[in-house]
Amino acid sequence: MLNWNIRSHFEAKLSADFDQTYKTYTETLNSPETGFFHLPQNKELLTETKVVFEKFKSKKYFIHVGIGGSALGPDMFIKAFGSKNDVEFIFVNNIDPDDLNRQLQKVKIKEALIYIVSKSGTTAETVAAMSILTQELSKAGITEAHYKDYFVFCTDPVKGDLRKIAAKWNVETLSVPANVGGRFSVLTPVGFLPMLFAGINPDRVLKGAADIQKALSDKNQGEDFFKLGCWIKDLHDKGIRQTVMMPYSSLLKEFSAWFIQLWGESLGKEGKGLTPIPAYGATDQHSQMQLFMEGPEDKTLFLIEVEKFQHDFDLKNSVDTESFQMLSKFTLGTLMKAEFEGTLAALSENKRHVVHMKIPALNEESIGQLILFSECLTALVGRMLKIDPFNQPGVEAGKKYAYAWLKSNS
Repeated sequence: MLNWNIRSHFEAKLSADFDQTYKTYTETLNSPETGFFHLPQNKELLTETKVVFEKFKSKKYFIHVGIGGSALGPDMFIKAFGSKNDVEFIFVNNIDPDDLNRQLQKVKIKEALIYIVSKSGTTAETVAAMSILTQELSKAGITEAHYKDYFVFCTDPVKGDLRKIAAKWNVETLSVPANVGGRFSVLTPVGFLPMLFAGINPDRVLKGAADIQKALSDKNQGEDFFKLGCWIKDLHDKGIRQTVMMPYSSLLKEFSAWFIQLWGESLGKEGKGLTPIPAYGATDQHSQMQLFMEGPEDKTLFLIEVEKFQHDFDLKNSVDTESFQMLSKFTLGTLMKAEFEGTLAALSENKRHVVHMKIPALNEESIGQLILFSECLTALVGRMLKIDPFNQPGVEAGKKYAYAWLKSNS
């Protein structure tokens, strides 16, 4: 089970007005307008996804088209676990023409499933990629009458442009619940379909998330979680407004990227916010850690330890130098543990503010727990900052001006 503890010279304690905060937070979790917390109990979404998977499971390429929350979560799963099945994944999650050209060179389009993920169906980057992919199908001699064999859409349950196109093309559709925003949507068909194609077990992911729900919502069982939220808010008020997410695992590097969107887009509003910084160990001990260790005291660091790696390597060798012989007694996993513990000790000595998180192993259950923990902490801190963690007016403003520029240049 995921666990965490705070290492800081600032005490973690419940705020004086915590009862009201708790009331607001639990109302958020149970609100019909914010459905992310109860996704582990929504088995219907997974059942529908499995039906679609069975229809297309012979495909050799999975082209995932989406941006932001429509892609970062699925990409996190594929990078963490790889593709256990004989399926190659391509994430079209930007509009860089050179990168897309390179990606398309790898694909045999007749053997591909194209998964279009957009809740509104109007996201410019997704529409652009979909337009290009229909051209690629046309070059391969595939007409609109056969698009149903190549596309699956994931979108709003009842409305939006993709629903209209799906009806015209007779394309299979999966739903993102109307009350689940994009950055909170990985535990829906957004993430389920790529998981199934990769041989990742979404049932176990949901079980992991369900196992931690009490610790994230119940006032008695979740006191440590609520103290963590109050501590982060207290640090924010003291001017400590940057959040480093640093798993000690290369395979969790994309978890940091997913967290960056969740934290930054949810909490950066109205002149308030906590700026997220991605990192991963031990690599960033040789780059950003200098800043984290001895730079401004304006950061909270989340360090994630993987207690037991699934594989390990003996470092035994015959090189007759002190550095080689010292390591010869250990394994690579032991070295990672030593560097993690050394960093923790040095950060404490320098009076830095650290949350030591630990998962027993990198598996589906632990990722499910990390996801729901991060989402709930985001919602809790948002309520403490008295901002809406579920909207993104700054993002919408940029979209508006982008469309205005296109219109003026058409």
